[in-house]
Amino acid sequence: MNETLFVCKILKHSKPDDATMLRNIVIFLLALVICPYINFGQTTFNGSIKSESDSSLLSSAAIYIPELAIETRTDKNGEFRIDKIPKGYYFLQVDKFEFRTYSTVVFINDSVSGKIIYLKPGINKLDEIVVYGNQQDKRSETSNSIDVLDSKTMREMGAMNLSDGIAKLPGVNQLSTGAGISKPVIRGLFGNRIQTVLLGMRFDNQQWQDEHGLGLSDVGVDRIEIIKGASSLFYGSEAMGGVLNIINEKAAPLNKTISDFSTQVFSNTYGYAIDAGIRKTTNKTNWGIRIGTESHADYSDGNGTRILNSRFGGTLAKAFLGFKRKHWVSETNYLISQNNFGFLMDAYQLYDKQDNRFSRSFERPHHSVLMNMLTSQNTFFLRSSKFKINIGAHINNRQEQEGSGGISLNMLLQTYSAMFLWIKNFNPSTELSIGSQDQFQSNKNLGSRSIVPDANLGEFSIFAYLKKKAKFLVAEGGLRYDLKNIHTLPTNNLNSGSLSNPGSEVVPVNKTYNTVNGALGISAFDRKRFNLKLNFTTGYRGPNLAELSSNGLHEGSLRYEIGNVNLKIEQNLCADVYVEYYNKWMNLFASAYVNKFLNYIYLQPDSADYFGFKIYEYVQKDATIQGVEAGIKLHPPGLKMLQLNSSYSGIVGETKDHEYLPFIPAQKISNELRIQKDQLKKFKNTFVSLVYIYVFNQNSPNQFETKTKSYQLVNASIGTELSNEKNKFLISLSCNNILNEVYYDHLSRFKYFGIYNIGRSINLNLKFQFN
Repeated sequence: MNETLFVCKILKHSKPDDATMLRNIVIFLLALVICPYINFGQTTFNGSIKSESDSSLLSSAAIYIPELAIETRTDKNGEFRIDKIPKGYYFLQVDKFEFRTYSTVVFINDSVSGKIIYLKPGINKLDEIVVYGNQQDKRSETSNSIDVLDSKTMREMGAMNLSDGIAKLPGVNQLSTGAGISKPVIRGLFGNRIQTVLLGMRFDNQQWQDEHGLGLSDVGVDRIEIIKGASSLFYGSEAMGGVLNIINEKAAPLNKTISDFSTQVFSNTYGYAIDAGIRKTTNKTNWGIRIGTESHADYSDGNGTRILNSRFGGTLAKAFLGFKRKHWVSETNYLISQNNFGFLMDAYQLYDKQDNRFSRSFERPHHSVLMNMLTSQNTFFLRSSKFKINIGAHINNRQEQEGSGGISLNMLLQTYSAMFLWIKNFNPSTELSIGSQDQFQSNKNLGSRSIVPDANLGEFSIFAYLKKKAKFLVAEGGLRYDLKNIHTLPTNNLNSGSLSNPGSEVVPVNKTYNTVNGALGISAFDRKRFNLKLNFTTGYRGPNLAELSSNGLHEGSLRYEIGNVNLKIEQNLCADVYVEYYNKWMNLFASAYVNKFLNYIYLQPDSADYFGFKIYEYVQKDATIQGVEAGIKLHPPGLKMLQLNSSYSGIVGETKDHEYLPFIPAQKISNELRIQKDQLKKFKNTFVSLVYIYVFNQNSPNQFETKTKSYQLVNASIGTELSNEKNKFLISLSCNNILNEVYYDHLSRFKYFGIYNIGRSINLNLKFQFN
């Protein structure tokens, strides 16, 4: 097979429409038919894991090959064996508690046998494998700034959702509308400037509105990788500020069946969350099924005041099925969820009509979101390269229900996407990637009222990326071309209602945007003490439906919004420098970035109102967002169980006229004292954590925002693990806002109505795992 010719045919230019998607599906089906008849052979990989300090064999060390979804552990003699691996280049990661993560590129062929891997004592995680653009790499050997947070840690912290969990990281916050509705903010950017990847597919649930939260839980999630800075080269539009890559739970270890049951209890919201799952892996297949549900009543602030209709809850089910052939690895994922989120509307005026304190009824105004998602991720191992084909469909139905069964807004968003990526390893140090990403979306209004029109959106791209590694340096970069079309359709019920509307008639538009973006970066390291990253990237996005054609009242935000069909494409240039120094007892890191925007789009109120509701219009100005992040992690020698962590982040955002941008988070300092012991009698991984967070005054708000006073939060958690050869039991107890602080977070949209953030909350987390 002529690989280059094959890839070129796949990347042939076409318009982003239905024909493009049909072509890609045909190519995918042809690949499935042709490739099974190509035999490239398989081999066995085996070896042992030892401690570098004394050469002792290490049992229960985890060996993981992400691309093959293979995980196994060393036996009591420190040995491992994996059969029937397609020959080729792979990233290999080894983890064991109290040892540094080990990862490397390994060429697995018939000659690989009896490999000995040495682990260094310590807790440094710079060598752990992360995913960037469907590629695996070490954190230290990519120029991108990537943070990793696993779901186990989020639960130990008592996080109520994914946005809440990652908001603890430097440079990450959350824009919230109560405890249940929130979306992540990365370095001052959110919504359609942050791309979320779920089950290997771009995730979109109408993020154009502030009160439309991310709405994702950690059920069935292994970890979240947060890529900071413009990442449009690999991820496309809406990756201007960063990417949330949500990694699904791993398959069970080889030849194992694992089942588990988890439950969480939240005191403040009288809430609970329950999930259960089962996973199994053989040499040829792996599969898993998981179901979960959660329910929360209204939360109370630090004064003990109940915030009516801040309740939320939902149910989900997910499953995956994977298989391995001689040259083909595939995984198919399915997710279905139904969630409800109460919002203000006129609920904040109804304190004289409160229902039962434990009530979870959604008779008052609320969002109801039904999501169906099906994806297939496939890797074909060619003679000297790899070819990835990912396809997916996401059907998202969002309703704004006014209570008593009345449905006002009813929007159906259908997304179909395809990604083709050819990866050529010329040797272990040189890698070329050529790919294409296509997407087609259809938005349709089904309710009695519309605030954005029916529309079709299509995207097409082609990109190339080259990475070169030397002994102590990695250089990488590439270019990408994007073509995007937005076609809004006549929408009969737009602006319908008995009241006159302030916006003029919304005229259908058909706009095409095209742009070229690039990335260039280096990462220098000495493998022992130092890591320096320099990164220059560009990003873009076209105006979304709301920004172009919105014309209606948003009950969830209590404002009337009017779009602007003359908005231009939004472009940014981001420069980022990151430096880290580490030794046996300390990690010290610092990062600084400048993000320049052309035609930054944001909402501004005008002088008029609509029956008491403020009218907002979309405007554009050039803008700059810049900031710093820094931190230190201390783990004193001789006191392995003690860790001291401290971090700082600060952001400033201004237009070219020196007007402060809206929704820029305040400066934040976070400090943690953590004591963790690997083995304590019959208990494992026992820990105690005390966290102190200080958030500064935000005295530089947008001219239509309010200033926010400083506040401080004290959080604590404790947990342990009890296990034997067959079963494992994990328990943790956390308390957030121990002092019951009464405060407004600057990114809380409730503060404009005099509503404080959540008060003290004690959270219990239990997990039973059966091997």
